[in-house]
Amino acid sequence: MSSVPAGLKYTKEHEWVKMEGELAVVGITDHAQHALGDIVFVELPKAGASVTYMKPFGTVESVKAASDLFSPLTGKVVEVNPALAKTPETVNKDPYSGGWMIKIQPANKAEFAQLLDDKTYGALVNK
Repeated sequence: MSSVPAGLKYTKEHEWVKMEGELAVVGITDHAQHALGDIVFVELPKAGASVTYMKPFGTVESVKAASDLFSPLTGKVVEVNPALAKTPETVNKDPYSGGWMIKIQPANKAEFAQLLDDKTYGALVNK
């Protein structure tokens, strides 16, 4: 069973979003990191880059495969997790906290309401 914390929003592509004030913190879910296996590299945009709802914003590579990361919101990247460049395996160990990937200044708050809640996402991945 994959961990699906309450209070976060999710995408069908297995990203999570948490609002911290005006910023959206984004990462991949426990389900995604389990499916990928040992993560060896994370490619993320630079701060200042624009991201678009449900369009790729980066890549995560594991010993099994490379996978696109999809932005759950449209906006501007204001911060990138610097730890992932040196320790990408943090995503495997702590996907919901230390393994966060980017922080976005959302441009369209209505997109947040379209994301899945924890119960819906949990039903999707824990069948």
